[in-house]
Amino acid sequence: MPDLSLQAEPLPPPEDWRRKRRTLARKWAYVLAEANYVPLVHADFEAELIGLLDRMCAAVHSDPADTGPAAAAGARLVELNCADDRALATTMDVLGPGLLALPEFAEGGAPAERVVQALGALAVGFVGAAQQATLAQQESMQRSLLKAVRDAKWNLRAAEARFDEVATSSASGILITGLDGELVTVNASAGAILGYSPDELTDRNLFELVDPERVPALREDYAALREGRLARIKQSQRLLRRDGDHAMVSLTASLLRGADEAPDHFVTVVEDGTELVLLQNELSRQSLHDVLTGLPNRQFFGTQLETVLRQADRRYGVTLLHLDLDGYAAVRDGLGERAAEQLLVVAAQRLKAVLAGQKAMVARFDGAEFAVLLENSPSTPELVSLVHAIRRELAEPSYVDGHGTAPTASVGVVHLPSPERTPEDVLRGARQALRRAKAGGGGQWELFHPEHERLDRRRDALAATMPGAFENGSVEARYQPLVRLAEGTVAGVEALVCWEHAEFGPLPDQQCRELAERTGLMPQLGEWLLRASCAQVAWWRQRLGRELLLALSLTAQQATDPDLVTRLLGVLEQTGFPAERLLLELPALTLAADHGESRDNLRTLTDLGVRTVLRDFGPGTANLAAVTDLAVDFVRVNRELVKRELVPGSPVTEALRRLPKLAHQAGVSVIVDGVTTAEQAEFWFAAEADLACGDYFGVAGRPDELAAGFGGPAWRVKST
Repeated sequence: MPDLSLQAEPLPPPEDWRRKRRTLARKWAYVLAEANYVPLVHADFEAELIGLLDRMCAAVHSDPADTGPAAAAGARLVELNCADDRALATTMDVLGPGLLALPEFAEGGAPAERVVQALGALAVGFVGAAQQATLAQQESMQRSLLKAVRDAKWNLRAAEARFDEVATSSASGILITGLDGELVTVNASAGAILGYSPDELTDRNLFELVDPERVPALREDYAALREGRLARIKQSQRLLRRDGDHAMVSLTASLLRGADEAPDHFVTVVEDGTELVLLQNELSRQSLHDVLTGLPNRQFFGTQLETVLRQADRRYGVTLLHLDLDGYAAVRDGLGERAAEQLLVVAAQRLKAVLAGQKAMVARFDGAEFAVLLENSPSTPELVSLVHAIRRELAEPSYVDGHGTAPTASVGVVHLPSPERTPEDVLRGARQALRRAKAGGGGQWELFHPEHERLDRRRDALAATMPGAFENGSVEARYQPLVRLAEGTVAGVEALVCWEHAEFGPLPDQQCRELAERTGLMPQLGEWLLRASCAQVAWWRQRLGRELLLALSLTAQQATDPDLVTRLLGVLEQTGFPAERLLLELPALTLAADHGESRDNLRTLTDLGVRTVLRDFGPGTANLAAVTDLAVDFVRVNRELVKRELVPGSPVTEALRRLPKLAHQAGVSVIVDGVTTAEQAEFWFAAEADLACGDYFGVAGRPDELAAGFGGPAWRVKST
């Protein structure tokens, strides 16, 4: 290769010559860049060619001619990736006439022979450099090919070694056969499945090891695989073991092709299916049975129910019982998970014992819920006797870790459902009957009735849609006057909820609260009602100049809400409503049964100045003791007591007559709820009750319907 360092730099040419050279170099760079990939930005490429053109001009100017710089210029073109024939031809086409046209040569009379000599030297340098580059590339390619062959051989040996290792250690049987089925390679696992050593199987035919009844079909499958009609064979197969038994296997076969893509060998993989079948059966059983009790689970029960309903004897039908252990949560929380699990196992055993001899299936659902599907027959016990026997057996004490437990069971029953009812209908009916039984306090049983189903579904639908109705404003606040009996004037209002339902009309307060508690809406609904009623009473105070009390009843869910006080404080701060004019009613049963959250809420409300009311109050020492224990400000007489017929001199009437005085002695005031007649109003006025409400004094209405009655007397005492 020519020396690229070139000789010493010649003297710089005049500026006019340099300008013409740059123009020629730009043209040269343009045509070369069009035909070749040059790994330089165009400005740098132009600078390179200007330098090469300067060397060419120096060669032409030298005398005698010095062709070294021109040859070096040709070699540099190759280094710049302008190395093909087009690059050399293009260079000659541009520089031949271009050099002769330069002013420095045209004016000096330089002979054309020197230009030709310089171009020839450039071509010689170009060709020599191109040949050396080609030889270098060929040598590099040869080295790469040799390395690739060496690597391929090494990879082939490594792949063969890995295949041998996999085949040897694989738990699956691997058999490599020729296209005729002759065994070429067999691993140890295949021999173990068939009871042979690998050497004993080699050179035998695969089809000799298959159950003769299945050989024709298998041969056809292998032929289809060889001909390309099948991509792979995968099937259950029965092979012959050495001891004469059959081995159930899962067989998978693929075709190996040679270098010319022609079919070469079959690879057959067999897996012993005996243990797999057993495992699948066990997994299937576990997926359909409860792990703890071994009973069928809900999924299996539902499947069997569908079959039984379809095939049941129409004369006797079937009976479905849905049971729930009432005391399960107490056992689990009080004695621990282990005790609760033992209780479930005992319950399962007792259910099966009671139903022994009957065509019945016992299943465990979620938690402490069980189900019984009984196919009735002439010997099946009468339904009431059967239910009582089950509940009596479950209620027998059982000892868990030394603790005697005897939880009762609530039962929902669907007896003799019509064949037209779907399994889902029957299960839903039993669940609804169970829910009704539990609503009675537990330890009860309830028989499904279509009318109950209709009412339950209607109630569930109302509960499900109530949040939407609340959101769109269909749920409103209504107010009922609260009368001071001694004065006959309105002392305040009770805030109630009313849902103006498009189909069923206005739904009253108690029903709205029950529906809201079913979906967890009550805390949000209660906060809204408190805020709206505080704002409304404040508006009445500003417009009418009346300081009215506001009574608001809390449900059991609200009374135990840990956020109750936070919600109430937020509303009082936003509305500025005075706490001492708020009468907040809490259910007596909730306070009596709960010594935690509800009582804490009661104490905090009292500390804040809110006047608390014990709702559903009645005669009796227990009620008076609760008043003293809870330190409330008011008691509200149960409206069922107010509705009772007042018979002068009867024990009940006299007990009610004494009730307000006893409450006053305990330091609390009395509110009478549900007064609907003048006789009731007179009775409670004479008994010295403090406040009263009910339709007799005014039905619940919207704010504009009540305001007119706040000024005058709400009732007058009957003259004597």
